[in-house]
Amino acid sequence: MPTKFCPECGKLNERQLNFLADVKLDRKRKPKRKLSAWNKFVKANSKKPRFRLRSGSPNLKKLGVAFRKTPAGKKK
Repeated sequence: MPTKFCPECGKLNERQLNFLADVKLDRKRKPKRKLSAWNKFVKANSKKPRFRLRSGSPNLKKLGVAFRKTPAGKKK
C-alpha cells in the first residue's frame, strides 16, 4: 500500500492531493428547498410557551389548530 505522506517533507503526495481536490469539487452544495407554509409556521412558533408541552417538546396538535386559522392554513 502506498504511503500517504512524503517521507522527506511530511506533506501529502501528489496522488492524494489530486484525489482530495476531486472530492471537494464533487461536494458542491445543492440549493436548499423552500420551506412550506407549515414548516415556516412551526419554525416561527414552536418556541412560544403556549405551544410547548411540559416536557419541552412542541405541541403539534395546538400548532396545527393555530395554523389552520391563518390565511396560509386555509389555502388548499
